[in-house]
Amino acid sequence: MNTGVMHEVSVETQQGRMTFPQVVERLLAVGVESYLVDFAAARKTYHLADGTTHTESMILDLDPVAAEFNGCELVAAIRGAQADTVRYPEFVRRSTAAGVIGYWAFLTGERVIYFGRKGEQHIEEFSKPKP
Repeated sequence: MNTGVMHEVSVETQQGRMTFPQVVERLLAVGVESYLVDFAAARKTYHLADGTTHTESMILDLDPVAAEFNGCELVAAIRGAQADTVRYPEFVRRSTAAGVIGYWAFLTGERVIYFGRKGEQHIEEFSKPKP
């Protein structure tokens, strides 16, 4: 398990220095199948193909998660990240303001499931970077 790469990706992402396609590429290269981001606990848990996990604490100062889920605001934050006009720190701020308590990025499944505090969800599909 290459925890060094997972740590670097976690830190660089939270510093706004990586795009989502770069994250996907680097994590897949070290065997990460998915990762779960829990804003309430301020941590990311990486799930590897061999069944092991690795957890990293988030370094961002997180705002409280809004009580109501706003799918339109979440989608706007996602589209900004896809266009690279919104980097991760702003994406997190906008997502928590939209009521997202966490999300699970399934890298091999090419989708991210965002969760609200009451079980609401939004599923966003993506394409892995081509080698």
